[in-house]
Amino acid sequence: MKRLKTMWRVAPLIAIMSLLLSGCGSPQLSALMPRGSVASEQLFLIELSIGIMGLVIVVVAALYFIAIIRFRKRKGQTGYPKQVEGSHKLEIIWTVIPIILLIILAVPTVYYTFLHSSDLRKDPNAVQVKVTAHQYWWEFEYPELGIHTAQDLVIPQGKKVALEIESVDVTHSFWVPSLGGKLDANRGLVNTYYLETDEIDTFLGKCTELCGASHSLMDFKVISKSTADFDAWVDGMKKPVTVAADAQKGKDLFDANCLSCHAVDVNTGSFGPNLNNIANRTKVAGILEHTDENLKEWIKDPNELKVGNKMPAFKDMLQDNEIDEIVKYLNSLNNFK
Repeated sequence: MKRLKTMWRVAPLIAIMSLLLSGCGSPQLSALMPRGSVASEQLFLIELSIGIMGLVIVVVAALYFIAIIRFRKRKGQTGYPKQVEGSHKLEIIWTVIPIILLIILAVPTVYYTFLHSSDLRKDPNAVQVKVTAHQYWWEFEYPELGIHTAQDLVIPQGKKVALEIESVDVTHSFWVPSLGGKLDANRGLVNTYYLETDEIDTFLGKCTELCGASHSLMDFKVISKSTADFDAWVDGMKKPVTVAADAQKGKDLFDANCLSCHAVDVNTGSFGPNLNNIANRTKVAGILEHTDENLKEWIKDPNELKVGNKMPAFKDMLQDNEIDEIVKYLNSLNNFK
């Protein structure tokens, strides 16, 4: 009994702390700190619905306490109090008020829902990007620019980015919390969406649909650049792949063992992530800091780090010195020096 009382005392504290701490985290991964127009409008809908629900709770609670205090049984009172029923005025009031509140909530919700699902694929001012979800990585294709890349979605500041989202296997869900809401990526079904931001920053994205053993590791980044820097990025991505003399051995090993799944040509899609300019990425497989050691560990046994991905382990196929040569070659793929 004593333990039960202690639990009841601690439970409210835990609930309050959980509510407060749920708002903590990176500003690049929070829907409560919008960094773009879509996210700001969606936060407005969240605040509007919470405000309406909070108002209803306050009014109902106030009426409840007024009723139990004002109409409580008095000393010396006998029999039943006078019954109030059949008041058309009250019935109209408590019917009309909820309808008004629903209209206030429904109108902007419907408006922004259709606005955010606008198909901008034919908008000449929007940057066109095809987003393809794989277990467990993201492919980004810029069809008008002739660019294939993976894990890093680079966008220009202040421009709408029209997204065409689908999956090649199971259902995934594309979400960049600080830029906009989530949208499912389905096999055989194209969903459209758009994002934009006026800020130059790196925003974190997640898959939010349980898609397998490494669902929680299916991360990506959205990198916003100024118009000039975005154009420079496009030019850098399109430069022909050059191989340093000391990386030629690694290239030969890569071509013999990896080229059947991974492309290094910016114009080419592939079974695995396109590795064009991989040396310029800050993450390996979207989850590891880009270091020689992490890249080597990933090549050796990727399933140890991201369970269920389709890349084979090379620890039994290649010697350590051969893997080192491949790492050297991959780190030479950088046209932004």
